[in-house]
This record gives sequence, structure tokens and C-alpha cells, in this order.
Amino acid sequence: MHGPQRLGPLLHADEPNDLGFPALHAAHINPETKPSPPFVPRRRRSQSPRGSSASHRSYPMAPTSKLSMGIKRASRSHAYHRRGLWAIKAKNGGVFPKAEKPAAAAEPKFYPADDVKPRVPSTRKPNPTKLRSSITPGTVLILLAGRFMGKRVVFLKQLNSGLLLVSGPFKINGVPIRRVNQTYVIATSTKVDISGVDVAKFDDKYFAREKKQKVKKTEGELFETEKEASKSLPDFKKDDQKAVDAALIKAIEAVPELKAYLGARFSLRDGDKPHEMVF
Repeated sequence: MHGPQRLGPLLHADEPNDLGFPALHAAHINPETKPSPPFVPRRRRSQSPRGSSASHRSYPMAPTSKLSMGIKRASRSHAYHRRGLWAIKAKNGGVFPKAEKPAAAAEPKFYPADDVKPRVPSTRKPNPTKLRSSITPGTVLILLAGRFMGKRVVFLKQLNSGLLLVSGPFKINGVPIRRVNQTYVIATSTKVDISGVDVAKFDDKYFAREKKQKVKKTEGELFETEKEASKSLPDFKKDDQKAVDAALIKAIEAVPELKAYLGARFSLRDGDKPHEMVF
């Protein structure tokens, strides 16, 4: 109970009410007691107009497509009309269009024992490698890696693959005509005049390895160890080396002490600071 006013009109003290209990007398009520506010039922969170989250909101349910188990709301002809199948059939001469199924690929005759991933073609476009501004034809380079590490060579030209065509010359420091990567060289400020050197015939195919023809072995030769044949340089490559060296040596001898500079090997000693050196 929230106050005496909810008991309705007061009865006499000795007069019973409908419930069989004696009614309250007016003297039993404190006149200074404030009347309690009217009872207002609390709203649920789903019914609050503001401040309610979407998860607690109540939405009207969509009409179901079935009246009961196995009985649909729309008949077969009504659903056919609503889907517009009659228009598609009338547009194609009274026959539904049928898409042709792709021909099934023929099954392979055998399956490989190991899973081999198919080769994915590269989408990279071959662009010419940018040459460092410090490397120009005739620049003396210092090799930093490989068999001739520390040797000084003369830069001749850049090939289509981006590699550098260099030569020692071979007669001075033993470095033949080779291809090197510009990442592993130091460009010096020393230049050699190579205007008289003909390098037009040198390209990437010039350095390609020759393919060896496989010889079918007999039963007796299957377990015999193969003897490595001595690798000999073709005669035309020897002649090309001599022609390039002759033109280079003629230009090198015109500069004093340049021949000794190319013949000396580059190295660092204790206390040397390569980042402060000027080559």
C-alpha cells in the first residue's frame, strides 16, 4: 500500500468492509502525512522512446511465407506470376532459355605423385636498369665481390640486362672481359679514354653458356664416374680480349702512373675510414 487514500472512502471503525476487516478510523490517519504520488508502472527498456539500444528494440515481425507446416501462403500460380516467369517465357517463344553447360575437361590419364604448383606468369614489366651517375664509359671501378675482389677495372658499357661490361685489361691485372653488378663496385674519379675501343659486339648472349648434348650411356657406363673436361676458352673470345686490351693499353700508357694504378689491388688498413675517402 502507498497511503490511506488508496483504501477508498473511510468507513466507521466498527463497520466491516467487503473484505471482512474493520475500516480505519479518521483518527488513525496522520493529517500531516503527505499523500504519496500516484502509482506509475515502469516502462521496459524496449519501450523507451529514447536512449534504448537497437538490440532491445521491438520490431514487428515480417509475415512468414508459410501458413503452417507444408502449406505456403502464396499458391503455385501466384508465386509463378510474382516472379515474372511468364514474361521471360513469353519473350523467348514460350520456352525458358537454357544456358549451355561448358564442356567438361578430359580427365588426365595419370596423376602425379607430388603436388606441383602451376607456374604463375610474371606481370612485371622489364624496365632498363638506371645507371649510377658516377659511372660513365671509361670510369675506373673497384670490384668489391667475386673472384677479382679488390681489383681495378675499366668500365666499357652497360648491357641490356643492367650489368656492367668491364675489363682489367687482362694483360695488366688479369681481369678479363666480364659482367659485374653495379651494386658491388666503387666508382672512382679516374677516367680512361675508350673512344678507340670497339665494344659493339658484346651483349648478354655473348656470355651465354653453351648447351651440352647428353650422350646416352650403355649399361657398363652407368656407374662410371665422369671425368671433368678441362674448360678451354674459345679462340674467338681470346681474339676479342686481345683486341680490347690493345686499344685500352694504348690509352692507359698515355697517362703517367695509370698502368701501375690499375695493377695495384685496393685494400684497407687499420685506421682507414672508407666513408671519409675520396676515390
